[in-house]
Amino acid sequence: MKRETICPVILSGGSGTRLWPLSRFRFPKQFLDLFGESSLFQKTCTRIMGAEFAAPRILSNVEHRFMVEEQMAEIGCEAEAIILEPASRNTAPAILTAALHAAAQQEGQLILILPSDHLITETEKFLSTLMQGIPAAKAGHIVTFGIRPTSPHTGYGYIETAAALDDAAFKVRRFHEKPSEEKASAYLNEQNYLWNAGIFLFQAETLINAMQQLNPAMLENCQNALAAAMEDLAFTRLEEKAYSACENISFDYAVMEQTDNIACVPMSCGWSDLGSWAAVAENTNPDKDGNASMGDVLFEESRNCYAHSRDGAKLAVIGLENVLAVATRDAILVTSRERSEQVKEIVARIKANNCESAIDHKRVYRPWGWYESLNNGERFQVKCLMVKPGAQLSLQSHHHRAEHWVVVSGSVNVTLNGKQNLLSENQSTYIPIGAVHRLENPGKIPALLIEVQSGSYLGEDDIIRYQDDYGRIIPLKADDGTAS
Repeated sequence: MKRETICPVILSGGSGTRLWPLSRFRFPKQFLDLFGESSLFQKTCTRIMGAEFAAPRILSNVEHRFMVEEQMAEIGCEAEAIILEPASRNTAPAILTAALHAAAQQEGQLILILPSDHLITETEKFLSTLMQGIPAAKAGHIVTFGIRPTSPHTGYGYIETAAALDDAAFKVRRFHEKPSEEKASAYLNEQNYLWNAGIFLFQAETLINAMQQLNPAMLENCQNALAAAMEDLAFTRLEEKAYSACENISFDYAVMEQTDNIACVPMSCGWSDLGSWAAVAENTNPDKDGNASMGDVLFEESRNCYAHSRDGAKLAVIGLENVLAVATRDAILVTSRERSEQVKEIVARIKANNCESAIDHKRVYRPWGWYESLNNGERFQVKCLMVKPGAQLSLQSHHHRAEHWVVVSGSVNVTLNGKQNLLSENQSTYIPIGAVHRLENPGKIPALLIEVQSGSYLGEDDIIRYQDDYGRIIPLKADDGTAS
């Protein structure tokens, strides 16, 4: 089979609220290392790096663009394009845009749609089953891959299949929403009910032609957004007005449930969408008491529990059964296994109260490194900054705050009102209010600094950028400050 037979499209725009407090808006589930190795996004990229696949197209939230680029670089995966959505419009516009982008380069291109945040433990079975869907896709079907159920799961949608189309694919009779426990048990006893995994294979033109009939307004908006897209560093920014005009609708509702040329290929590959902490627990090896953990965790007289500790927190679970506990530096979650899918409701309440813990961790990753909030109070804030070798922050100034920098390790070059000064370990400098300044790491190792901010206003929107390596000068946003 020739290279570039299949064009993978990885959907990476989600926020993963059901895995809070680890997953947050600016560092969502797909970029997390949940099992002590690479992230789910990296696993997805690695899975399709074989000769049967072209370089992937990534559909990403603007907020996550630098994480996408950095995590791909870490595993040596190059993207055909990283397409940035200026607004969240669900999966139908994202998938259609990717199909239009691919069709413009090659006629008859096979498109493989992959969520970026799913776990697949049996890669060879996954890949061989994908190949079985090619004949149906080339015959003009939109192929979906249904996972053979292993339990009466009520958290997944189901696909009901009908007669066979070929040796691997079946017609789809209908799609079913998340069922009751009674219905899920009945589905498990039937051979033609499969979990809906959100994995699709089709020719680009098949989808474009379908959308011409089903939703011509969306097709026109996506075409316009792509035609007016702007190339920005390694990213393709879709035009905001046209893309935002798209209907906010999932691919299942917009396409799969509206057309009759759908085929389904059953798949067994150790799949989970990791849609709750209970699902994460099920995919983590337990001890003799059924307990599983990640991080610095102790169990005492507990059974069938899962505990996950981040940021060095010591987490102890005593005398509990069927409990999930997750601890980070600024938030703790404790829930029964049965209620773990209700985490998203808690996150909605946290967001409604404008709490930062729904948006960011204490450590916030930026294209130049990261910063971590250590302490804050009235008129002051203390942070730790890590600047990667060769990286630099923007040339900037502040209206309301001054900054003190102390180098903890490595070396940095400080630009202050046009003058440069090289600082090494234990040296410091002062940045007055209004001074034009820049911080860069000219060395070969990461530079660590302590930053003390003082002033009447310490918000991240108190910044004017004059030069920036990461294209963040215009527009300025309230969440795009010094440490961004």
